Amino acid sequence: MSYVLPPLPYAYNALEPFFDEQTMRIHHTKHHQNYINNANSILENTTFSSLSIDELMSIFNEIVLENKNSLRNNAGGHINHSFFWKSLKVGTVLTNDLKIEIEKQFDTFDNFKEKFESVALNHFGSGWIWLVNQNGILSIVSTINQDNPLMGKLISNTYGDPIIGLDIWEHAYYLKYQNRRLDYIKSFWNVVNWEEASNRLQK
Repeated sequence: MSYVLPPLPYAYNALEPFFDEQTMRIHHTKHHQNYINNANSILENTTFSSLSIDELMSIFNEIVLENKNSLRNNAGGHINHSFFWKSLKVGTVLTNDLKIEIEKQFDTFDNFKEKFESVALNHFGSGWIWLVNQNGILSIVSTINQDNPLMGKLISNTYGDPIIGLDIWEHAYYLKYQNRRLDYIKSFWNVVNWEEASNRLQK
C-alpha cells in the first residue's frame, strides 16, 4: 500500500481571507506530497508497507527500522496534514456536545481559546497544537516537528485522540502572516470545522 495525497474537500481559495490560496496550494501539493513521497520510499519493501497510516501510528513505538526517525517525521507529516485538511471549513458552529465538554474542562469557550492560543504561541519552533480526548477528558497538548499524539507517550511525549489540530510550522502561515504567529493562530478560529471536530468526539 502506497500512501497518496488526499484531495482537499474544498478549493484552495475556500478559506480566504484567513488562510490564503497560495499557502494552501503550496502546503498541500508540495509539503504534504513530499512527506508522502518520503514515507513511501522508507516503507517500500518493509513488513510495514501494507499498513494504513492509522495502523502505522498505532504500532509506531514497536517499529524497528534503521531510519525510524525519518519515518516518524514523514509518516507523521502525512497523517497530521490529512487530519488538518479535514479540520478546516468556513462557517461551521460549535455544537452542543463538544461545547459542553469544552466548558466542562475549561469553564468557558473563551478560556479554552485563550489556553489554546497561549500553548500555540509559546511552543518553540515547529510543531502542532492539539485538542485531544484522553480517556474521556479533553486536553490541550503540543507535539514537536511532525509528531502526533496517536504515536503514544514514548514517542510524542503525549497521547490521546485528536479532536482539532493546528499546524504551527512556518510554512503553514509565513507567506501571509510572516512572523505574526498570533495573528495566524487567531485566524484559525474562523476556519475550524466544528462539525468534523464533533464527529471525532463521538468516535
